Amino acid sequence: MRRRRREAPQLGVLALVALTATLLSVAARAGSSGDDAARVAASAWRGLVGAPRQEVAVGQRVIVVLNTPALSDQLAHAGGRATEAQQRRWTSASLAASHQMIAKLAQQGVRVRPEYIYSRVIAGFSAPIDPQVLGLIERMPEVAGVYPVRVTYPAAQSSQMIERNRLAAGAGDRLQVSLPGFDGNGVTVALLDTGVEGNHPFLIGQVVESRDVIDRDGNATPDANPDDASRLERHGTQLAGIVAGSEGPAELAGVAPRAVLLPIRVAGWQQNARGSWGLFGRTDQLVAGLERAVDPNGDGSVHDAARIALVGVSEPFSAFVDSPAARAAAGALRLDTLVVAPAGNDGHAGPGYGSIGGPGGSPSALTVGAVDMRGSTQDVRVVLRSGLELAFDRRVPLAGAVAPRRHLSLRAATPRFSPEGEARGEALELEDFFNEAGLSLVAGRAALVPAGADPGVAAAQAVKAGAAAVVLYGPTLPAGGIGLDEAVGVPVVSVPAWAARKTLAALRAGRRPLVAVGVPQTAPNRVRGHVAAFSSRGLAFDGRVKPDLVAPGVALLTAEPGRGDGGAERYASVSGSSASAAAVAGAAALLAQARPELDASALKALLVGTARSLDQDSVAAQGAGMLDLGAALSAEFAVLPTTLSFDHAAPKSWQATRKLIVRNLSTRTLRLRIVADEQQSAAGRGLVFGAAPTQLSIAPGRWARVYVTGRIAFQRTPGTPIEGLLQVRPEGGATLRVPWLISFGPARRSLLGELRMSTASFKPSDAAPTVLSFRAGQVERAKHGWQIAPVAKLDLELFGAKGERLGLLGRLRDLLPGHHSFGLTGRDGEGNELDAGRYRVRLTAWPTGDGRPSRASVAFNIK
Repeated sequence: MRRRRREAPQLGVLALVALTATLLSVAARAGSSGDDAARVAASAWRGLVGAPRQEVAVGQRVIVVLNTPALSDQLAHAGGRATEAQQRRWTSASLAASHQMIAKLAQQGVRVRPEYIYSRVIAGFSAPIDPQVLGLIERMPEVAGVYPVRVTYPAAQSSQMIERNRLAAGAGDRLQVSLPGFDGNGVTVALLDTGVEGNHPFLIGQVVESRDVIDRDGNATPDANPDDASRLERHGTQLAGIVAGSEGPAELAGVAPRAVLLPIRVAGWQQNARGSWGLFGRTDQLVAGLERAVDPNGDGSVHDAARIALVGVSEPFSAFVDSPAARAAAGALRLDTLVVAPAGNDGHAGPGYGSIGGPGGSPSALTVGAVDMRGSTQDVRVVLRSGLELAFDRRVPLAGAVAPRRHLSLRAATPRFSPEGEARGEALELEDFFNEAGLSLVAGRAALVPAGADPGVAAAQAVKAGAAAVVLYGPTLPAGGIGLDEAVGVPVVSVPAWAARKTLAALRAGRRPLVAVGVPQTAPNRVRGHVAAFSSRGLAFDGRVKPDLVAPGVALLTAEPGRGDGGAERYASVSGSSASAAAVAGAAALLAQARPELDASALKALLVGTARSLDQDSVAAQGAGMLDLGAALSAEFAVLPTTLSFDHAAPKSWQATRKLIVRNLSTRTLRLRIVADEQQSAAGRGLVFGAAPTQLSIAPGRWARVYVTGRIAFQRTPGTPIEGLLQVRPEGGATLRVPWLISFGPARRSLLGELRMSTASFKPSDAAPTVLSFRAGQVERAKHGWQIAPVAKLDLELFGAKGERLGLLGRLRDLLPGHHSFGLTGRDGEGNELDAGRYRVRLTAWPTGDGRPSRASVAFNIK
């Protein structure tokens, strides 16, 4: 077939116009057990862990990963040994490959202005690139893949209150993670998060230098919101305190108080899609942060690499194993830096691919979920009344850290706000709590305030305006959810929206409704020792069990940036899987100090393998179980990988074999037995699960392979997942466990659908392309909740009227479920204008993990 050629850049016939992969909202509805109470508890934490999620436009930013080996690849190929001069040469060669690639694109009319260039953990660069040339870049032999840049979010009252033990029960919890005789001395922990206040008394002496990836000024101190100077970046300082705080009030301390902190600012105040300021980062910034973690002074050698890199941010629902951030975690591990990442804060999910955030899906990352270890919580009786009309009368959890000392009876008041703004969830500003004359609307009263996306900020604004108590309405808040916050020094409770509407109607009618708050009652925490409702569940997108383990992550006491009244330092409590990841990073620092001979892989293996299983939580929620640092200290061998990967939705008849490596880390010959968890495996479930060999003898410093096989044969598909722990037992010493899970999901529908074209017949046009829209991926409803079905790779191919293939037009990777739009420009993959006639575009979507691709096609005419 003849095609007319004219001078033009090499543009694909399909050019990306808008790519808005909007993940369907599942977290609030999903549950792994079908228990309504669990779902309510999960939704109660929304908006309280991490930062409220901004609507962020990443523009046309992508990360181009090259086939050129990065420093991490070269060093691994050399067996982990190389001089500093060799490392610098390898780093320079990787950088040169990116520059050569950019120059080659320029020669073809594609101008690229890189924002970040990577050479240590991965090879490649990030840049805003015209979507019309992505297909061209994907086809170039130097390119391993082009990936979308995504948004990351931070995964999460005064010192006198801590000193005097005045905190409400459940508002603040002390970490009980330690290793007697060790304090992390000499171990560097890089903290990739928002800015850190290194001169806080809780952190003085621990922060020796910092890096700012976002502003590139070298100083990673917390920035203030440009629109509200009182709102500092908090999350990084909070995590830093958990890792390495010392000499706090009432002997408060972090896990590794002598560890060296290297703050790297990869998230902070940036402008969102609406032009206002929000707290977030991007994956290209996260990868750049990992580049700095392994080479802090930027000289191309990793002799100064951080021993541990704590990632405090998370890509929601993005448990991809090949994403740039996941690849970067693997590169860091090859450079002997252990990446500790949060599981995410998106709560319950289905038994297949769940709600794990990136880079937590990386097999190389140590992914951590959160456990609630609070011993007790408090609730109070709240009554809303207008005259004789009773709007609300119930006991509700005390959400803040301040408990009323006596019964309170206050007039209700509310800020100024528009119903439209409230419906959109817009945050209240301090000025909304004052009238036109500058008088407070809530001073001395009980402020009835919409919780919005950030209940803590809403409560703080009311307190600044003089409120004597705060009643937040909307989603129910859990006990201690807001926790300790210097800016919130009055009682805070929450009520349902329906109850608040009655009181608001009374205020608008000119009546004087009252709010009564009773004296608190303390009760044992019913979920103590269980995975927190907000903590994300697995699996990762390769079917691997994630998280790897869990640690305390609810209401942990720590530092807070800024100064309180009188210039006193501030403290707070923080909840989230990032807080639990910080606890594990501190634990890894202690273990690295105690056992300096361990490499990063061994550190990870010991921490995961010795975790203590929680009886009533699933493997998908807890991984191997609860952190047990004492057991990790005495372990003599390591098992890799730390969790097993099987098909996430196995058919009724299925078999798979996986390989484990068992390393002897001791100075004696070890004799080991491999034992399957019989209670979870055979026991009438139709599963045969075993290992070969079942007995090992490994000399000091050597390793052995173990092959694990699962085989199932059912008359009908099981209704629940099958899970268990493979145990490796030495003759004397600590047993190591490897968690596994096989789920049985619904029959997957097509990963492609809803194909539409704006017009099926058009003339070639670069300026006004015809739009092709479609759905890629899906959110599936399973018997025990919702689960995500993403797309690993999507190819778009052009075919002629006779079925002849005319080339690859474009390729997209790591797509979350959502709707996508492309522009048909009337060109082929080489940039040639098409002749008049009939053509067809075929879309092929490959699932993550195992499974067959989905295909769909659409025909069009060129006039």
